[in-house]
Amino acid sequence: MGWFVIAHTTYFEGISTTQKKPAHLSKYSLDEDKQKIYGATITADELWNMCVGKYKKSIDKSVRNGIIEEKIEVAVKDVYSIGKLDIDKYKCVTEDIVTNEVVITQKQVEHIKERHPNDYESFSSFFKEIVENPDYIIEANRPNMALVLKQIKLNNEKFKTVVRLTTSSDSPNYKNSIITFMKIDNKEWNRILKNKKTLYKSE
Repeated sequence: MGWFVIAHTTYFEGISTTQKKPAHLSKYSLDEDKQKIYGATITADELWNMCVGKYKKSIDKSVRNGIIEEKIEVAVKDVYSIGKLDIDKYKCVTEDIVTNEVVITQKQVEHIKERHPNDYESFSSFFKEIVENPDYIIEANRPNMALVLKQIKLNNEKFKTVVRLTTSSDSPNYKNSIITFMKIDNKEWNRILKNKKTLYKSE
């Protein structure tokens, strides 16, 4: 049986991606006889397009020894700008922060909507204020992650947000990104402050 191998590298947050299409996945790489044997109803090109169809593609073709190689640069769409964090405040997590820009991807938006119903719809307008002016930055359980606590005084609501910070080991195209977000009650707020290490506290 034939196998298709689609190699790719993708950022943890899905912010930018480069994928290479193997040369043997050129159009009609499954000849008609093989299609009949394996019961295939689509060409290899069609299979590839199904896999990456949700991305914007620019194709750079070159011919080497009669073999067409295609390099597909994939830019993940639906990345939304949130604001710009104060790097000095977030250096309590890591000194190696290479950008102040903060974004959220559609993938994480869907995650928040699924895990914390109505929180995104009701409170996403506070994202900028939360990341730019945190009340507390708490030590997270993964490297280069900031657990941000913020109370919005306008309505006295409390929120917990996790921000993944971009460092020099990441691609230059990557940005700091919101991983998850939720509204929390006083009990959870106090539990975090009691049991977790506080790295930063606003004055």
